Amino acid sequence: MKRRYVIGLLGAAALLLSCLAVWLAPANCSDTQPAAADRRGSFEFQGRTREYVLHLPPSSSDAKPLPLVIAMHGGGGNAENQIKTTGMNDKADHAGFVVVYPQGITRFRTRLRTWNAGNCCGYALTEHVDDVAFMRALLARLKNEIKYDPSRVYATGLSNGGMMAYRLACEMADQIAAIAPVAGALNLPDCRPSKTVSVMIFHGTADQHVLYGGGRSSRQADWLHPRTDRSVADAEAFWVKHDQCTQPPTTKTEGRITWKSYANCAEGSEVVVITIQGGGHAWPGGRAAWPGGDEPTHEISANDAMWDFFARHHR
Repeated sequence: MKRRYVIGLLGAAALLLSCLAVWLAPANCSDTQPAAADRRGSFEFQGRTREYVLHLPPSSSDAKPLPLVIAMHGGGGNAENQIKTTGMNDKADHAGFVVVYPQGITRFRTRLRTWNAGNCCGYALTEHVDDVAFMRALLARLKNEIKYDPSRVYATGLSNGGMMAYRLACEMADQIAAIAPVAGALNLPDCRPSKTVSVMIFHGTADQHVLYGGGRSSRQADWLHPRTDRSVADAEAFWVKHDQCTQPPTTKTEGRITWKSYANCAEGSEVVVITIQGGGHAWPGGRAAWPGGDEPTHEISANDAMWDFFARHHR
């Protein structure tokens, strides 16, 4: 009896630790209901039920197709956490675009959702989940649900979600016009986009989960998949080369925020790197991704900056 009690305690402790020490951004240990104005959706794909939350702005009742932003949660998070962390629904309502918040997969019914972004993260990586194919299937499904402009589809995400945004740019450049990863890393060893993709990168220099300068973070909790992240400079160099940016960048600094912009790129594409000096693992202008997580800077709004960027580009 005593042995069974001890085993039960150990199991409970392990579950608690898994919620506190998830792979990248220990965002939330359970799914909660989205706002009443948002829709939950799901469909069967490759033997799994895949889920998403869809937010429609008031202007969605107009006849004109709207831009669509794919917003992906961090490792261990979920769609509801991404909604609360970013506050993107308010921006969508004011600017007039649709947001879809896909859900990663998990082995715990609702907890600890992750994306297979190449070398990260968790259960999605272990199971070799084809999240790129899932995103293609999601876009195809949404064509039957809403009016969106297929030439203006964009992707963003936090942490593991930011890594997934990079992967979509690498493998879905025929459908994704621009991306804006936040606190992610371009870790795919063989990124070969079929077209130019405009890229806006947000990253804090004090991020201890995905290091600005690259390398292996001591904060990693995914012991099954230890990884070495590439640096922000590596991602910048890759996209500047791929997008054939021919002129030196312009740079400006306002407070702790530095903008580095390459505007003379092929087919009107752009590459912009926004560095937050002393910034941590957080969504600029949003909320901390989990209790006790890094506080985001409010010297810049990622939502405002990325939407201004997205609005300049189409496929």
